Amino acid sequence: MQAIMLVGTTSHAGKSLITTAICRILSRRGWRVAPFKGQNMALNSYVTSTGGEMGHAQAVQAWAAGVTPAIEMNPILLKPQGDMTSQVIIKGRALGTVGAIDYYQQYFDIGWEAIQESLEILSQEFDIIVCEGAGSPAEINLKHRDLTNMRVAKYLNASTILVVDIDRGGAFAHVIGTLELLEPEEKDLIKGIIINKFRGQRSLLDSGIQWLEERTNIPVVGVIPWINEAFPAEDSLSILEQRSNKSTTDITIVIIRLPRISNFTDFEPLDAESSVKLKYLNPDDNLGYPDAIIIPGSKTTISDLLVLQKTGMAKAIKNYQESGGTVMGICGGFQMLGEVLIDSQGLEGKKGEYKGLELLPLRTVITPKKIARQRQVIANYPLGNLPVVGYEIHQGRTRVIKPDIVRPLFDDYDLGFVNSYKSVWGNYLHGIFDNGPWRRSWLNLLRKKRGLDGLPTGIANYREQRETILDSITDQVNNHLDLKPIFKN
Repeated sequence: MQAIMLVGTTSHAGKSLITTAICRILSRRGWRVAPFKGQNMALNSYVTSTGGEMGHAQAVQAWAAGVTPAIEMNPILLKPQGDMTSQVIIKGRALGTVGAIDYYQQYFDIGWEAIQESLEILSQEFDIIVCEGAGSPAEINLKHRDLTNMRVAKYLNASTILVVDIDRGGAFAHVIGTLELLEPEEKDLIKGIIINKFRGQRSLLDSGIQWLEERTNIPVVGVIPWINEAFPAEDSLSILEQRSNKSTTDITIVIIRLPRISNFTDFEPLDAESSVKLKYLNPDDNLGYPDAIIIPGSKTTISDLLVLQKTGMAKAIKNYQESGGTVMGICGGFQMLGEVLIDSQGLEGKKGEYKGLELLPLRTVITPKKIARQRQVIANYPLGNLPVVGYEIHQGRTRVIKPDIVRPLFDDYDLGFVNSYKSVWGNYLHGIFDNGPWRRSWLNLLRKKRGLDGLPTGIANYREQRETILDSITDQVNNHLDLKPIFKN
């Protein structure tokens, strides 16, 4: 099977975006394309139709390629949860939680076997695989246990492209240094260089490109401009740089940036609403008085809840709600809204019972078995009978203590609740805002409180808007990328 590999000189060089674009470029040319990342460390995940958990970035790349996401596209997912430990998910299933040293002792061989098995399965269905590396392939202290970069490239004999972020400075040194630290057989696989995130006049870069090509004997196959599109990020570092390119907005929604925030891709559809300003706040920031607050998912719900309480954010959220504000919790944030969280086995750390935010009459018990599944449900009160799709990823069961003061949000009564004042909302459904009519109906409640006219609710789901974004990104990359040298080799 033919394969292309993209590795970066650093983290955040833009590998995910370019991999996504190349998947769509090749798909447009008639190839049957599969994305692949052997091992991903991320808290943004997706649940496949078979109930397997994989990195959200690889799901996006699959959609870009026009194929259904499958766990073989990301056979190893590591979800950090603090104290140098991560939950290990191999081929879609959680196997345990370990520290970094123990992980490589216990799971390296298992992981490499899973990677090989996944590549074999993909080779039977697809014409070409577009692989994404992680971090840098030249971390000499980690190369012996690297399951993501050149080990995969060598296994596939993949034509490899080195991506460098020129915006951060030092691009030429990054390229030369990375190539110098690769083994000869690894360096031989590098067939092209992409200079990414370029802002400026291209002619000023020409002499540098000429020098780089003469020095390395590797062609620069692309100079990709800075692309200002909403693109799913793999980790929460990206939300430190909040986009503020909307000239006017009607309402502001604050999202609490929990220390172990997960699946913040849930909020891309809100960010795509021209009338909505999203603002991420750290737990020790001043809350202010936005139109709504969202407490997102968390990989370690109890420890993040304790941070909210310690910093005073928990009290600020309660005061905000009591003065008429709207609060929503999703997944871990939903669990935090309740009266008590119980971890009798110490699955998230220390055993015990923990006081929640007491905004909904809920009792949550953390359980060993993870629920990971796609859902199709009907939304009930107060937004009407709307079909809604999404997915669950959580460890814990949540039950209502006082059912007379809340209403179920869906026809599955365990999936979410809203209080009688429609001011506190909680649910387990990741992707809830992807549902266009439901999202607009919820936003219209916020708009009504401000005295604003409602937005049209007869709109398509976000997946159609995502297709437009993917097309735009692909067009911009394609206009500045030449893959001929890659396929020639």
